Amino acid sequence: MRATTDGSGQRQGELEHEGSTKPVSASDKACCSHSHPHEAPEHGHDHDHHAHSQHGGGHDHDSDHASHSCCDHSHDHGHGHDHPAAPTSQTVMLTGLHCGDCASKLEKAVAGLEGVTHAEVTFATSKMNIRYDETKCGYDRIVGQIRNLGYDVSDSGSAPIQSVFRIEGMDCADCAQKLEKKIGVLPAVTRVSVNFGAAKMTVEHDGSAVVGIVNAVKMAGYTAAEEQGIRSQAAEQPLWKRNKKVVPTALAGLLFAAAWAGEGTGILTERLAVVLYAVSIAVGGYRIAKSGLYGLKARTVGMDFLMTIAAVGAALIGEWSEGAAVVFLFSLGETLEAYTMDRTRRSIRGLMDLAPKTALVRRDGEELHVPVEQLRIGDTILVKPGEKIAMDGVIEAGQSAVNQAPITGESIPVEKHQGDEVYAGTINEQGSLEVRVTKLAGDNTLSRIIHMVEEAQAQKAPSQRFVDLFAKYYTPAVIAIAVGIALIPPLALGQPFEVWFYRALMMLVVSCPCALVISTPVSIVAAIGNAARNGVLIKGGAHLERLGAITAIAFDKTGTLTAGVPQVTRVVSFRGDDASGVLALAAGIEIHSEHPLAQAIVRKAESEGVPFRRGADFVSTTGNGAQASFDGQMYYIGKPKWFQTSLGVSLESVQSAIGASEQEGQTVMLLGGGDTVIGMITVADQVRDNAKSVIGQLRSSGVRNIVMLTGDNQGTAKAVSDKLGGITYKAELLPGDKVSAMQEMMRTERGTAMVGDGVNDAPALATATVGIAMGAAGTDTALETADVALMADDLSKLPYAVRLSRKALRIIKQNIAFSLIVKAVFLLLIFTGSSTLWMAVLADTGSSLIVIANGMRLLRRTRALADTDEE
Repeated sequence: MRATTDGSGQRQGELEHEGSTKPVSASDKACCSHSHPHEAPEHGHDHDHHAHSQHGGGHDHDSDHASHSCCDHSHDHGHGHDHPAAPTSQTVMLTGLHCGDCASKLEKAVAGLEGVTHAEVTFATSKMNIRYDETKCGYDRIVGQIRNLGYDVSDSGSAPIQSVFRIEGMDCADCAQKLEKKIGVLPAVTRVSVNFGAAKMTVEHDGSAVVGIVNAVKMAGYTAAEEQGIRSQAAEQPLWKRNKKVVPTALAGLLFAAAWAGEGTGILTERLAVVLYAVSIAVGGYRIAKSGLYGLKARTVGMDFLMTIAAVGAALIGEWSEGAAVVFLFSLGETLEAYTMDRTRRSIRGLMDLAPKTALVRRDGEELHVPVEQLRIGDTILVKPGEKIAMDGVIEAGQSAVNQAPITGESIPVEKHQGDEVYAGTINEQGSLEVRVTKLAGDNTLSRIIHMVEEAQAQKAPSQRFVDLFAKYYTPAVIAIAVGIALIPPLALGQPFEVWFYRALMMLVVSCPCALVISTPVSIVAAIGNAARNGVLIKGGAHLERLGAITAIAFDKTGTLTAGVPQVTRVVSFRGDDASGVLALAAGIEIHSEHPLAQAIVRKAESEGVPFRRGADFVSTTGNGAQASFDGQMYYIGKPKWFQTSLGVSLESVQSAIGASEQEGQTVMLLGGGDTVIGMITVADQVRDNAKSVIGQLRSSGVRNIVMLTGDNQGTAKAVSDKLGGITYKAELLPGDKVSAMQEMMRTERGTAMVGDGVNDAPALATATVGIAMGAAGTDTALETADVALMADDLSKLPYAVRLSRKALRIIKQNIAFSLIVKAVFLLLIFTGSSTLWMAVLADTGSSLIVIANGMRLLRRTRALADTDEE
């Protein structure tokens, strides 16, 4: 009778070379010649299986070294499940590049290398941006190709500096892309990334570019400020200072209204009205023209430039009122778009103000108010009743009810005592607390949530990628048609030039798909921001859309549908003596493990005052049980099936007792030594109070298939299923079986979610269409690995997340359809001569505003989402 092994997955090794981490191919692993030091893995536990660890951590390590039998390199192996390597993006400075034609040839040569997915050379700044897969094409090979063509790569000899800027006034995704290109051509800049959803720009430069970046952003029509201090400044400034478009828009509107009213009533002569229209165009159009021309220099044709042509063209054919209307309506639309997008973004920025800026800290016997940035790990901060907790930490003294709603979305304050963890931004309701700081300002839970949400908002959803592809071809096509309309009828058909030139101007106005481009990101930003404020972290637009389309959900049982704190319900001795002897032996084995079932047995022994001693030679068997020796005699504890099939112990004499307990929904563990069963311990885990209600809400939301996955026996699984309304269940699953169960569900369902704790169920979560982790606020691993994280250990947030995602998906589809219909209608009106220039502008800006307003519905208070799925 012998129990087992060590088991852990291995990821592809990584070879450290010259300061950079590069993947090692399978062939390298098979044929190289160094040793393999393994990193200590960080595992969780499978709550449904009785898994213990030889190392005392509830793990099971089973390294398969066969695949590395002839490999002697020094590789560090992480443990987990494989993910495709993300492409590497890099900008390099070139030397010896002296002509535009050379640049295009170099671009083509590098792009032709296997593994290079993107190569773009900017001749003006002698820079090349490359994106490549390091597993197929290394950086050295790219440099070699450049040198073979007679050029070289400049090395500044120092690491680039990274600066982060908050951008004010950026109101469309297309604008973000153009700004990224404008900043990228600055000589000192090596890399730039604009996050439209968070209005944030990250720039790598040589240290001398900050002033140039700020000025370039200003030239583009926006305001940039480095991230430090921008929140407090922006909050103190009024709208007209934060949004540079407000004042010129208001002045242009007043001048246009005065000219239009004066001309209509006869108070102003035609000449004076034209002067006012011209001044209105100049005042409102200066910023637009300046931004458009600057974009043209950067080789981008933006909406600002097209509107400038439309306004100037209208003036040239004598339509001054139309030109002024174009400028005012476009500027008004941009101003309102900037305002509404700013409101949308502030849905998550508001989280930044939750944590106080200072904290009362005790140092060297003195109490001092210090900025939170100056707090150190190990500091003791004092939190009075009614105050916000400044930093993540552990309570050293005191007890209180803490309102954790800003982090977890829980509506009821949570009782906290000495030794409990607290989070920055939560509110101390009652007693005074002394908290030992465990994380710095930039690494606390609130900061991590904000960072992850902003990163999530920047990720493109599948629908957004479709929109971007459509817009890429739509705008050039419409501009080409506009040129054709302006030239072909007058030149080839003898038609009046002014009529067709006017129609061409209208075509230019509707050529920019602003509403279409913004239709998806505004909805994604609003939904993810709303979710974060309610204790649900959705890790990107793709996950939001997938969650909105799921038709099935699989739940891990322990800790998800049940409370996850098993309790010993019965201890039975089959030897006829006192059951305390059985409990003492069991606790002596289980003291080595951190598994919940093991801890329940140890707690039972301690609570009843049963003395026990640690067993020796502890070994665990994944999903089955464990063993240890006492005075040279080996004892076993685990599942009845394990005793029968692997240990060869007959259960005939105890089968009736086992069956009766399992029928009651108890988890049965047997204790044995030699070929004899000594005793039986039954454990039960209570179903969560709201689990049945949550399942009902999910079904009403359109999730038709709900399945419980568990490693427990059939009787326990059925008992829990019955309490939950008779949901489908799969019992007696080993860890790998849960992955197989998920794969089977995914073959028959449109989309499948897996709900677990984010650590123990990592393989199944990774297999599902959407992996959802519960209770992630205090678990770094769950925050990092899950697609969706429920910050509180509360199932009630799950129906809310599903309904929010479904609503977001509907709104995205509505926005895209509306944008396309408006474009199609106005293209038809232009061809038939039924539209005017100002109507085209109103339709373009108006549709953008309607799309934004529709997306902003996802920012509403979420009570309705919790109760109903209706629009």
